[in-house]
Amino acid sequence: MTATPDLGTPQLASPDLLRSVFRRHAAGVAVITAPGAEGPVGFTATSLTSVSAEPPIVSFGIGVGASSWPAISTSDHIGVHILGEHQQELAGTFARSGADRFGAPTRWRNGPEDVPVLDDVLAWLVCRVVARVPAGDHRIVLAEVVLGDPSGAGRPLLYHQGRFNGLRD
Repeated sequence: MTATPDLGTPQLASPDLLRSVFRRHAAGVAVITAPGAEGPVGFTATSLTSVSAEPPIVSFGIGVGASSWPAISTSDHIGVHILGEHQQELAGTFARSGADRFGAPTRWRNGPEDVPVLDDVLAWLVCRVVARVPAGDHRIVLAEVVLGDPSGAGRPLLYHQGRFNGLRD
């Protein structure tokens, strides 16, 4: 491996390299929810991707060590919530290990297929899980959109350099 003068010094692949590179990648912030045997579960995700328009399929990654994984691993349906820039605190709650994610001040309701649906988000979907693909210490979940609501008001919340941010004009 040789250094390229204008590109700095390349590093060998490692978890730290991957984290460092992706801290520079601005990503939209979503919360994924699912019904669980002991109550609803959910987590903050920045790996949400639109995979297919026909049929409408989305994907996201989740670590197999995550507290939400046991419910996500068996649930037939999940919820996808696109957060607005006014929801930094909510994003932090769903990202924090051990937090009471569905307690006050989180506002939510049981939606279709018993999926927890968060209030006041920019958009939400209820999706049917169609596959869970092993990917290292994670699983990539593929889910087909069943229904949703894109009518929330506001601007999207982003994650960049380890912080939640809003868009700038």
